[in-house]
Amino acid sequence: MSELLKIATSQLGQKEISGPEDNPTIVNYAKEIGLSWINDDETPWCSVFVGWCALKAGLSYSKSALARSWLHIGTPVNVPEPGDVVVFWRESLLGTSGHVGFFMGYSQDLKRIYCLGGNQGNQVSISAQSAERLLGFRRLAKSTIISLPEGVLRKGDTGEKVVQLQDAMKAANYEVGTSDGVFGAKMDAAIKLLQANGGLKADGVYGPKTKNLLNTILNA
Repeated sequence: MSELLKIATSQLGQKEISGPEDNPTIVNYAKEIGLSWINDDETPWCSVFVGWCALKAGLSYSKSALARSWLHIGTPVNVPEPGDVVVFWRESLLGTSGHVGFFMGYSQDLKRIYCLGGNQGNQVSISAQSAERLLGFRRLAKSTIISLPEGVLRKGDTGEKVVQLQDAMKAANYEVGTSDGVFGAKMDAAIKLLQANGGLKADGVYGPKTKNLLNTILNA
């Protein structure tokens, strides 16, 4: 069994707490991957769980709570192995809702895919998902260390430090446009989103606190 699956299976049975209380383990999944705005166990957390497992295994991971964000992480595979990420659509094929977990195998008739994931019956479990809702399989790669620029950067700044920051933000799965060295509107919006997700003041200014937050996400 891969290290990733060992980590994921160790969490089997973690479940939401009904009522006003929240399971601190589930809340911590989100905080450890940089989504500190999630402070309950009722916000959909399938993507959060997969991200936490990948983080602990030293693999690339999505910094988004959206299941379909995993379609852009790792590399696509046509013949999956246990532990590969599997993404399904939910509600509508062309919509934005989805579900994500770890592939465990097919049913004998190939109509169902066994998935180890979070938020399945409000807990970490292995469940059968319809193969008709499959969007794709992804194989995760080892996470790479990314250096970040020093100093303070804000909207209107230009230069190599901005290019470095743009590349780092894209590696963290934030949309900033082309790495052209111009701190423009897209970069400003992405920095504010990063700050909001990390519980910082969303002022769009890249400084020591924002650098530490981004560094934690990229190099954890």
